[in-house]
Amino acid sequence: MYNGHANEGMRCIKTIAGNFLAQEGVVGEYDVFDVRQKNELPDLMQYDIFISSGGPGNPVPQGEVWEKPFFRFLDQLWDYNRQPHHPQKKHLFLICHSFQMAAYHWKFGTVCKRRTTSFGIFPMPRTRSGHRDVIFEQLPEPFYAVDSRDYQLVQPDFTAINRMGAEVLCIEKERLHVPLERAIMAIRFSREIFGTQFHPEADDEGMLRYFLKSEKRDVVIKNHGQEKYDDMVNSLQDPDKIALTESVVIPTFLRLAAQQLSAFSPQILRSDSFVVQE
Repeated sequence: MYNGHANEGMRCIKTIAGNFLAQEGVVGEYDVFDVRQKNELPDLMQYDIFISSGGPGNPVPQGEVWEKPFFRFLDQLWDYNRQPHHPQKKHLFLICHSFQMAAYHWKFGTVCKRRTTSFGIFPMPRTRSGHRDVIFEQLPEPFYAVDSRDYQLVQPDFTAINRMGAEVLCIEKERLHVPLERAIMAIRFSREIFGTQFHPEADDEGMLRYFLKSEKRDVVIKNHGQEKYDDMVNSLQDPDKIALTESVVIPTFLRLAAQQLSAFSPQILRSDSFVVQE
């Protein structure tokens, strides 16, 4: 979903997927689909697990050719999982831009532009449901994650959320000096569909190398200030912050998905995963 923009997200997602498939007892492979530039979408029946990435730009539909097929894919996956004669469910993880598009499509709240860009490593406070969720249970309260976005999901419509059986798991950190509504940062859309407005794929070592490059450092300082840059670099060197989140959230999602799939294929723990790009 990155639409050709240079990014660290796809490298991180590919690393997580590769590490998962390299585990003993896991057999599978992943493919990458370029949704926004090439209008590529996977065949729902050929894959078991899906990761849809973050990306730049406005998540509210702009009339681009790939949008309707993407929304149709979301509905097809949702409808497939609701059928009782499909015991092997399809699993989907939505990150940032994809999360916002899904929330907009299913009318979970208002998706709008932020007053200023959110950029940095921030605490992710959990709701009561978030404390109970199996994907977050290995993380402290609060845990930390990379947040990088110009848009946000706010004003949740709990009628729509409850109708789908979804749960809000995390909200934006409290900002006592800013009288603005806190954004929704994570939702369990269903047992098989999970989404975050933050970036759980971000890794500390790769991002630290990225931000220590002089051209990247200068851009961050110019746009966000020296203090924000120093805070990012210090946080990236803390093993209890994004390194912990990166090692837990998506890997746990993949493990649980593969376990559900293996219950119906007892000979082999199988995970054919795909990663949505651009």
